[in-house]
Amino acid sequence: MPSDDGTAAQFHARISTHILDTVTGDPARDVYVRLERRDSDGWLTVAEGRTDDDGRLRYRVPMHEWQAGGYRLFFYVEPYLGGDCFFPEITVAFHVHDPERHYHVPLLLSRYGYTTYRGS
Repeated sequence: MPSDDGTAAQFHARISTHILDTVTGDPARDVYVRLERRDSDGWLTVAEGRTDDDGRLRYRVPMHEWQAGGYRLFFYVEPYLGGDCFFPEITVAFHVHDPERHYHVPLLLSRYGYTTYRGS
């Protein structure tokens, strides 16, 4: 089955995120998010992008770059929340145990707090 961009699905990892502003109830648009993988030299950037108008971001990672191991999402939320926010950056680390499964890591966000979970 082709992916959203028309290429074969096996060429992309299955990972996504969604940011919801819990104060306004709106999606957090245009937030920079970077996906990193841990290797023997530290953290390597695998993909990066910005959330769309629905606060969502689906990464296009070649399957040879997507493997079991440690990953993290770096959310740069200060431009969205404003310079006086308490958490200007949020890092969510997680393990990929089965690269064939879809991983959805949403972020519920407010000026003074955040939470995340393993979504579907």
